[in-house]
Amino acid sequence: MKIALVVAMARNGVIGRENQLPWHLPEDLKYFKSVTMGKPIIMGRKTYDSIGRPLPGRTNIVITRDTKWRADGVEVVHSLDQALALATEVADRDGVDELIVMGGGEIYRQSLERANRLYITEVDADVDGDARFPTFNIDQWPEIKRTPGAPGGTYPYAFVVRDKITA
Repeated sequence: MKIALVVAMARNGVIGRENQLPWHLPEDLKYFKSVTMGKPIIMGRKTYDSIGRPLPGRTNIVITRDTKWRADGVEVVHSLDQALALATEVADRDGVDELIVMGGGEIYRQSLERANRLYITEVDADVDGDARFPTFNIDQWPEIKRTPGAPGGTYPYAFVVRDKITA
């Protein structure tokens, strides 16, 4: 099973500010939908709260330490291991070969070592923020595809796919 992380990230690694994206890029939202549709998605509770609802067409798996937390339309788990196990079951059942981790920062940190693919929207800006994507060795994650973003967003950007080199 492929484990992919999907993230929009500024040059300085910032991915969020006060539980929101620090930019407005409508094409990135469309790209996110195209990458994640039909696949199980894993997110932390703060990321879920920032969205405010389950994303349709995907099994939404939310990781939280709060054993009493519940939300309609989502599967609640309490560790990354539980999330990955459930997402793998769902992906197998649905006939898809990839599950998606969609943040936030702490969930990315926990899952980066296990990932095989990164879907990165590279935002060509340095912005202020309180959430960052973990640093990674770019040599171990060669770029396999790059698509320039459409003009007119808050900042220039590109959609980049990187696959991890495995020994």
